[in-house]
Amino acid sequence: MNLPLFIAKRITFNSKRTFSKLIVRIAILGIMLGLAVMILAVAIVKGFKSEIREKVRGFSGDIQITKLDLNASFENSPFILSTEVMDKIRQEAGIADVQAIATKNGIINAGDEIEGVVLKGVDKTYNWTYFNKILVSGRTIDFSDTLKSRSQILISKYTADRLNLKVGDDFLMYFIENSLRKRKFQIAGIYDLGVEEVDKVFVIGDIALIRSLNNWNSLEVGGYELRVSKFDELEPVADKVYEDLDIELKSYTIKEYYPAIFEWLSLLDVNTQVILVLMIAVAVINMISALLIMILERTNMIGILKALGSSNWSVRKIFMYNAAYLIGLGLFLGNVLGIGLGLFQHYTHFFTLDQASYYISFVPVQLDFQDILLLNAGTLTISLFVLLIPSMLVTRISPLKAIRFK
Repeated sequence: MNLPLFIAKRITFNSKRTFSKLIVRIAILGIMLGLAVMILAVAIVKGFKSEIREKVRGFSGDIQITKLDLNASFENSPFILSTEVMDKIRQEAGIADVQAIATKNGIINAGDEIEGVVLKGVDKTYNWTYFNKILVSGRTIDFSDTLKSRSQILISKYTADRLNLKVGDDFLMYFIENSLRKRKFQIAGIYDLGVEEVDKVFVIGDIALIRSLNNWNSLEVGGYELRVSKFDELEPVADKVYEDLDIELKSYTIKEYYPAIFEWLSLLDVNTQVILVLMIAVAVINMISALLIMILERTNMIGILKALGSSNWSVRKIFMYNAAYLIGLGLFLGNVLGIGLGLFQHYTHFFTLDQASYYISFVPVQLDFQDILLLNAGTLTISLFVLLIPSMLVTRISPLKAIRFK
């Protein structure tokens, strides 16, 4: 018979001491809230990083290839990627998609309003999967009619609101070449990416129009957008792509294209680490306080057990078993609260954010079973390890004094 475990069960489930019960409940509450906060903190940061990352890579791809020159504007220098190089890139492990693009500066004139934008040209092979998710009205460009597709355009909700435009409206866009050139466009759709750096700059059109304006041939492009299968492997895949390119071409990743956004996202990890340390500290302090009070309240019992021949370690195990039960109960309730709130937010988007400041209109949550398991295991291990120290108080209790203690 495991005597320490038996006694621990008795004092855990049959104790009638009201003061220690209150302290124990506070300790359980501290562990519950601490774990729930840790689960939500990790889930929200992971969800936030994932949502913002998917926004920028959904619009701009993961790797961009352009011509190596001193041109720092949105006016691309044309080039033709050889069939040999294109085949090598497509065959690289980790490359999911390769799409031709071109960009050109323009000025929208709608009524009495004007707005400077960048026309991003795409072709019929463009993957509209992500755009279909962020379209708020209308549709994507229809490339079945090559003449009509040149007059169709997608604009952001930001630009549409500034110029009082809606789907189906027409406007003129001016392009500055050796002479001023204008083209008439009809709005096919309105998208809302939620990233102001993109929404206030880009409109989407047919790459054939840019080729015509720039007097390029049908094979010349301004660049290529590459998407990788796994974002975690972006850097090694980007290095391989760079090695495949001709000397007059360059490539850069989405992290290099939007450095401010990705540096900001990396800072969130520091915030998460601070929250985890603080919550574990709160839980541990609560458990230490509860354990010390339980030991002091059971001084007589400790004295009797030691007088009957129980070793210090056997007596310490009683309180460690008791603490393990309390920690386990707190972890269970913390999981229920943390996962429950996370699932509630994930499916309802009840808690909202200012999209202009945070790039997203709701608090994103990404619950991961491995994260939850590690948080539970880490909290349990750290708490039990730290509780070994206050449990040493048992070794300092004299049996004679303890039996006389009231």
